[in-house]
Amino acid sequence: MSDRHPAFMPLILVGGLIFGFGLAYSQMARPEVVLNFLQFEDFGLVFVMFGGAAVTGVTFFVAPRLLGRAPLTGDSFERRLKSFDRNVLIGGAIFGVGWGLSGICPGAAYASLGIGNITILWALAGMFLGAYAQGFWRSRSQSRDASSAGAD
Repeated sequence: MSDRHPAFMPLILVGGLIFGFGLAYSQMARPEVVLNFLQFEDFGLVFVMFGGAAVTGVTFFVAPRLLGRAPLTGDSFERRLKSFDRNVLIGGAIFGVGWGLSGICPGAAYASLGIGNITILWALAGMFLGAYAQGFWRSRSQSRDASSAGAD
């Protein structure tokens, strides 16, 4: 049984809907707007990203000092540092190529579908296929590492 507050999942849904609405309202769910940004023709995305980064930065700075613990889970606020390795570089490169080809990132793809862009289903299918391939590759490499460690 989960130790999370009963409002946790509904609040995630509401947060996702607000995020998607914001992406649609700011035109960032339209691939042509994003592609214009990537071609240095429209810099609106810079302001949207800066606004999101500023709100997130202030929240990550203020919330632990005001609240001490996450309100719905009771978890402590802590930084989760990840290693910067070859996998991060490869994954970032693949993500960037996909973003450049489709003109959309995963979060905005769902918002784009919500505003009626049916052709974005191709990009979503590519995202799911890529996620599946990455999971398959990772599970194979982990099982190979485990079997070679057992052979020692």
